[in-house]
Amino acid sequence: MSEDLNVVLAHKLAEAGVDSKDDSRHRIIEILEAAGLAIVAVATAWCGYNAARWDGRQSLLYGQSSRLRVEAALAGTEGGQQRLLDVVTFNTWIRLQETKNEKVAGIYVRRFSPEYRIAFDAWLKTEPFTNPDAPMGPANMPEYHNHKLMEAAELNRQADEAFDRGSLARDNAEKYVRGTVLLATILFLIALAQRFKVHAVRVGLLVVAAVMMIYALATVGHYPRL
Repeated sequence: MSEDLNVVLAHKLAEAGVDSKDDSRHRIIEILEAAGLAIVAVATAWCGYNAARWDGRQSLLYGQSSRLRVEAALAGTEGGQQRLLDVVTFNTWIRLQETKNEKVAGIYVRRFSPEYRIAFDAWLKTEPFTNPDAPMGPANMPEYHNHKLMEAAELNRQADEAFDRGSLARDNAEKYVRGTVLLATILFLIALAQRFKVHAVRVGLLVVAAVMMIYALATVGHYPRL
C-alpha cells in the first residue's frame, strides 16, 4: 500500500508541475496579447489623428488654391482690359499721325498707361516709320510690362503650388488611413488568437500579428507629420 501511495503522489506532483508550466505559459501569452493590443490601439489612434490633420491641411491648401485662382482671374481680366485700351489708343494715335494731327495725337499719347508709355517711347527710338525691322508696336517691345498680367501669372503660379501641396497632403492622409487598416487587421488577429485554446495555433497567430505590427509601426514611423 505504501508503494502504491507513493506512485500516486508522484503522478499527481508531475501533473501539478505540468499544469504549473502551462499556466505560466498561458499568463505570458496573455501578457503579450495585452501589450500588443495596447500598442496597436495607441498606434491606430495616432494614425487616425494624423490622417485627420492631413485632411484638414488638404482642405486649407485647396481653399487657398481656389482663392488664388479667383484673384489671378480678376488680375488677368483687369490687365487684359488695360492692354486692350492701350492698343486701341495706340491704333487711334497711328491714324492721327497719318493725318498729321499732332495736337490730338499728343492727347492720346498721354492716355497711355505708364507701363505702355515706357514701351511706346522705346518703340519710337527704333524709328518704326522708316525701319522695316522695327517691332510692330509697343506691346511687342521687351520694355513693355503689364503689371496686372504679371500679377495674374504669379498668382496662378502660387495657386499651382498650393494645389500641389494640397495633393501631397491628401496622399499623406491616405497613407495614414492605410496604416489604420493594417493596424485594424493586427487587432483582429490578436483578438482571434484569444479565442483559440490550442497553444500552437494561438502562438502562431500571435507571431503573425507581431511581424505585421513591427512592419506597420516601422512604416507609420516614416510617414510625414505636421
